[in-house]
Amino acid sequence: MSCPRHPVSRRHALTAATGLVTGALLPLAATPRASAAAPAAPQALDPTAAASYTNPVIWQDFADLDVIRVGDTFYASASTMHYSPGAPVLRSYDLVNWEIAGHSVPVLDFGAKYDLNGARGYVRGIWASTLAYRPSNRTFYWLGQIDFARTYVYTATAAEGPWSRLATIGTPYYDAGLLVDTDDTLYVAYGNTTIHVAQLSPDGRSQVRSQQVFSTPSSIGTLEGARFYKINGQYYIFLTRPANGQYILKSTSGPFGPYTLRQVLLDLRGPIPGGGVPHQGGLVRTQGGAWYYLAFVDAYPGGRMPALAPVTWTTDGWPVVQLVDGAWGTSYPSPAVPAPPRQVAPLTGVDTFDRTTLDPRWEWNHNPDNTKWSAGNGLTLRTATVTRDLYWARNTLTHRIQGPTSTATVQLDHSGMRDGDRAGLALLRDSSAWIGLKRDGGTTRVVMVDGLAMDGNWNTTGTGTERASAPVPGGNRIWLRATADIRPGSARPGTFSYSTDGTTFTRLGPVFSLGNDWRFFMGYRFALFNHATQALGGAVRVTRFDLSTP
Repeated sequence: MSCPRHPVSRRHALTAATGLVTGALLPLAATPRASAAAPAAPQALDPTAAASYTNPVIWQDFADLDVIRVGDTFYASASTMHYSPGAPVLRSYDLVNWEIAGHSVPVLDFGAKYDLNGARGYVRGIWASTLAYRPSNRTFYWLGQIDFARTYVYTATAAEGPWSRLATIGTPYYDAGLLVDTDDTLYVAYGNTTIHVAQLSPDGRSQVRSQQVFSTPSSIGTLEGARFYKINGQYYIFLTRPANGQYILKSTSGPFGPYTLRQVLLDLRGPIPGGGVPHQGGLVRTQGGAWYYLAFVDAYPGGRMPALAPVTWTTDGWPVVQLVDGAWGTSYPSPAVPAPPRQVAPLTGVDTFDRTTLDPRWEWNHNPDNTKWSAGNGLTLRTATVTRDLYWARNTLTHRIQGPTSTATVQLDHSGMRDGDRAGLALLRDSSAWIGLKRDGGTTRVVMVDGLAMDGNWNTTGTGTERASAPVPGGNRIWLRATADIRPGSARPGTFSYSTDGTTFTRLGPVFSLGNDWRFFMGYRFALFNHATQALGGAVRVTRFDLSTP
């Protein structure tokens, strides 16, 4: 887990406050981590695939990536901090187009703070974790440590779930990488600066042994974000130097070393103008034997965006990222893979909440009170918290913003609001703003509010200032809209507007400047909320959410 533009670890920060050259590929053996099984027979390549792809491959906030292939399908996992459910599992058939299949951690049941019950879990929770597939039992494994206290293991037989907790291990495997060895043994590489390897029991429920395998030289500083591989009989631990470098350890003598270190990249220009150095991700092999590196790029205020580059190998077994004009390319030839069985679900578009379960694109700000919301005929949000502080309000539902700019529009039925209720659409981060409805004294107004803020310890320092308002005419429906520019850089704008007919929108309030401080780690999100300031009992119904790009 890394910090942009700061050569220190995330843990320290928190506790202290050219194209693909296929001919150059080695005949490297597939591993359970890179590929569970080869296709039973040769398959035709996709004739409709684009000749090239552009970076970032996903312009949404998915950080600390781990990536694997199982048969003809690629999967990736990402950090979600305090959002619930956690640890999304992304799915792709070509490494370029991705959808969210599900979440490895169904609920953050790691303490009351993740319920907003007397404490808050902002910038805690699901950090850099690991995803693997075990062919022997046809099971996916997710593993991650929580709060520097312990490690949790979850399993599922399908990426979309259901996922369930397999074990709790007393050792906190910081920034872990899980390897399923060719003999089915489970190993974990983990640590910050001092790197360890642990062997798990055959059932994955406990630790058999743990041993330090490497100490990072002071000339490098911090190494973390481990990913663990066995390739061509050799063991590799992929490590990041936050937030501008990537290194790799190699052992020819087994998983416990000794290991030799080599630099993969340092201060490499990235594919997003104004963004950071691609780093901290994983290596994956296609069915045809080509290797790729899926990393992320620090690109606040939007977050950390996945970027993909081909990798070749030296004759002595070290990975080399293929560059374009000395930089991580903005474009590369598309991976040569079989035709996909279907198109993946888009990460943008319309949701009418017509199912009783939420689409996996959605994540709650902390765990929800499940008695206070429902879906199936729109999304009903009943007030779950009496507070004047949105950061304390339960059942705030979030959606990643699509870059470089995008607009969210919601249709809201507010007939069930009660006096003191506040409901609307926010641009949510440690500095936030929103457009929505205030109902007081039997009167409902549409307002724009900014000035919601938290300090570096994630305590609220501002609950918001109303900057503009307008009366709400007769009728129970209103359309609320937020537009966000999340390109890296200072003073990126967010704007708000509303409509009473869904066609003509009126701007409300001043431009909101999106903050780009890295310390919150997660990027801005669109957020739907409804909370009380006087008493519970009110409700709103969101009948449509539309995320669109220019």
